Amino acid sequence: MKRTTRYLAISMAAAGLALGVTAGRAQLVPSLPAMPSLPGGLPSIGRGISSLADPVIERMDAASRATVRQLEQVRRATFTQLVRDHPDAIALDPMGFPARAGEVVVDAPSDALLAAVGRLGFSVIERDDVLGVGFVRLRVPPGQSLNAALKVLERLGGEVSADQLHLPSGSGAPIAVSASEGSAGRGTIVGVIDGGAEGATLTKGFATGAPRANDHGTAVASLIAGGSGIRGSLPGARIASADVYGSDPAGGNATAIAKALGWLVEQRVPVATISLVGPANPLLARVVAAAQQRGLIIVAAVGNNGPAAPPAYPASYPGVIAVTAVDGRGRSLIEAGRASHVDYAAPGADMLAAGVGGRRFKVRGTSFAAPLVAGRVAAAYPSLDPARIRAALAEIDAEAKKIGRKGEEKFLGRGIVCADCRTTAQ
Repeated sequence: MKRTTRYLAISMAAAGLALGVTAGRAQLVPSLPAMPSLPGGLPSIGRGISSLADPVIERMDAASRATVRQLEQVRRATFTQLVRDHPDAIALDPMGFPARAGEVVVDAPSDALLAAVGRLGFSVIERDDVLGVGFVRLRVPPGQSLNAALKVLERLGGEVSADQLHLPSGSGAPIAVSASEGSAGRGTIVGVIDGGAEGATLTKGFATGAPRANDHGTAVASLIAGGSGIRGSLPGARIASADVYGSDPAGGNATAIAKALGWLVEQRVPVATISLVGPANPLLARVVAAAQQRGLIIVAAVGNNGPAAPPAYPASYPGVIAVTAVDGRGRSLIEAGRASHVDYAAPGADMLAAGVGGRRFKVRGTSFAAPLVAGRVAAAYPSLDPARIRAALAEIDAEAKKIGRKGEEKFLGRGIVCADCRTTAQ
């Protein structure tokens, strides 16, 4: 895939792709380009300006707006490229988001509805139930587009959606450092829904070719449990890795994430982190709510599509802890996306994480802030106990620090968590 703009590595991370690698593999990118050279660097989105007459401030603000526009352009171009690269596996839904091609999902369909769509050429791929939420995956009749199929089912009265893809929300660049011994991992268990995490205590696959470890999932896990010279937010934590990518180019879909949440609840995992972003999906929304009712706390990244992008999910679902990221100076990342709410910020740049084989990487993105918060939440909430959730989150509120610059604090939610958890590149 060719470099579209000078911001491609950051915005490709926002769309969940690495250079030349499919979203399903969720690898870290080989390098990050430099941001525009301006006095003092680029400002964070939403930062107030002290004087419109200041030419330096004007230049920085204009560069910020230009970057936001380019992030949105590249996000859309990336989705289009995904379809070009995998036309048999991926299609765009009516809102322009990538989804599994030739498949639709119907929530709790009646037998009468299934009989009706069967007569129209639809066939059942799978009928399942996750935490009491029933659904059916249907194969679209040959020659019918995804959008046309959705309209047919809507006319029949079914609550239907595309099986939209959720893409990783962070990138990284390898550096030449030696690996050290990892943690024994005998503590609280924390769920990671992502690509596979190397060294996980529990692992299960929810996509073709899964489970298999990749750098993105392993990096996320390393920021929780530590090891390989990385400071984790809950050192020694055990990881329950739910691989929703495997080798599937259409991995990371809503049904895979829903099943992963169901599995984590079955395993009595108290906290799950999801560093993936996508659009609102009715099936996933219901499963998120069902998992929360059973005591699972879900932490999710707001993504790196920029503030002009639509609100990210699952971070925007009610009750999900939405996490944004700050750099080494405590500034919001310019590419950080948005959600319907933001709860906390955490380090997400100017730092290291560990990939497969103990290799350490420079990482950047909200992907890497979410696990830091998840580890701290799990420290306060080590077992499934819905009655304990309010008190556990009160502990995190007490830890959160409002250290952003004046006018920026509102973009950090209730404050920065795990501010000293960053493993700085030497």
